[in-house]
Amino acid sequence: MPHFESYARVCEYMDNLGLFSMDMGLGRMESFWERRGAPGVPVVHVVGTNGKGSTSTFLESIARENGVRTGLFTSPHLVTPRERVRICGRMLEPEDWTRLANMVLATPGGADLTYFEFQTCLAMLAFMDAGVDLAIMEAGLGGRYDATNVFAPGLTLFTPVGMDHEAVLGSTLEAIARDKAGAMHAGGTAITGPQEPEALAVLEEQARAVGATLLHASDLIGLVPGTLGLRGPHQQDNARLALSGWQIAAEMFGRDSDPEAVAAGLAQAFIPGRFHCVRPDGLPDIVLDGAHNLHAFKALAHTLEQEGVRPQAVVFACMADKDISSMVPLLRSMSDGPILCPAMPWERAARPVDLVKVLGGKAEATDGMATALQRVADLPGPVLVCGSLYLLAAFYELYPEFLSRNSR
Repeated sequence: MPHFESYARVCEYMDNLGLFSMDMGLGRMESFWERRGAPGVPVVHVVGTNGKGSTSTFLESIARENGVRTGLFTSPHLVTPRERVRICGRMLEPEDWTRLANMVLATPGGADLTYFEFQTCLAMLAFMDAGVDLAIMEAGLGGRYDATNVFAPGLTLFTPVGMDHEAVLGSTLEAIARDKAGAMHAGGTAITGPQEPEALAVLEEQARAVGATLLHASDLIGLVPGTLGLRGPHQQDNARLALSGWQIAAEMFGRDSDPEAVAAGLAQAFIPGRFHCVRPDGLPDIVLDGAHNLHAFKALAHTLEQEGVRPQAVVFACMADKDISSMVPLLRSMSDGPILCPAMPWERAARPVDLVKVLGGKAEATDGMATALQRVADLPGPVLVCGSLYLLAAFYELYPEFLSRNSR
């Protein structure tokens, strides 16, 4: 008898595993795939600190427009875990999740997997089942020991490496870069976007150590053609990295690249929460951005300036393990209005009262997203919501219609 009888039971099982549970190491993943058999699906691995989701989304959209049957695995999700696994741009149906989850647990070692490992295995089984031509796998955290690294991809894309998850990856940029550089494999090809000198030096050292080829996206692609579906100057870098990845992948897998399809893929790429501007009924314009560390906040500030957007208020919350103090000056500079700090239902979330202490006089604690939005309802707008994708999830749970590209 199958372990799971419904998608709801699958979600209950995953919740019990713990969203934030981590046990670094590839032993469980390696054991699972030794028992299951190597998947044999071509993989492009996307690793870094900022821009992984956008780069993965651009690459998937370009490949799909070029006639490639694509699989995409990203994290975290905003409203439903189904967002994490897509085939040709579409989420799997709940019954597919149920069937695949049973396949995971039916495999020896499947019951030992962590939350993220379970979903990584389920995603790859989905890609195998659907016969995808190319799987784009976004690393969850780090590189060397991230569950997605078990598939030994021939092509790895490195988005900018910055300070984040210091408690897990290391307290210096060099240490964090070294962990992420571990995603390179012997004889493989890696492409990097813009990097700080310390991070780039580590990537170059690792490439030499394992005999991988390290290329620079800026050397492969000049100006990215056409209009981008994601807003902000930094998206040029993400699009350039994705397009570089597509060109190398197309060569590796014997695919032709159609310039018109590339332009369409770049223009149609969409992922919620990346300078996503919406207008809910009864509220002012809302700008949703998942900026959650200093590097991302600098990109957000630049985008606000470039777009001529001056928020009338900010809704901000983050995880307690973030370097909040480094973000405070930028956050304060983004608006002359109040900074509302809603509570989030996560053990790792910073308490609103603690955020108010750090942010100072303009900050106010609220008991949740709905209350924060009521507080800004009469403002002329726009209102910026930022600090954590988990905070944005609270907004999208109230307004799930904005998860769709066509509802922008």
